[in-house]
Amino acid sequence: MVLIELFPIAELGPDEVRQVELDGRPDVAVYNLDGEFFATEDVCTHGEASLAEGDVEGDEIICPFHLGRFDIRTGEASMAPCAVALKTYPVRIDNDVAFIEVED
Repeated sequence: MVLIELFPIAELGPDEVRQVELDGRPDVAVYNLDGEFFATEDVCTHGEASLAEGDVEGDEIICPFHLGRFDIRTGEASMAPCAVALKTYPVRIDNDVAFIEVED
């Protein structure tokens, strides 16, 4: 596993989502749920929508294209038309900076 530095956690407020571009890897969406940080792939599994452009409601992200939903914590699709889960990434916080773990 490789740790990739994302940003200082103070830059992402509670119940916000942010797209992060990764060199040579797919973009990720990073979420702050009341001080807990989560990361998923950024592109909806149903269509080519950036989930970072969607709305966070509770523990779910709402896709901006077709209003399907995913559980931010698990990546599971929770409302049609979305049916395929999102890839999730472990998030670590070190010295108030967010990192994600990705495969080599």
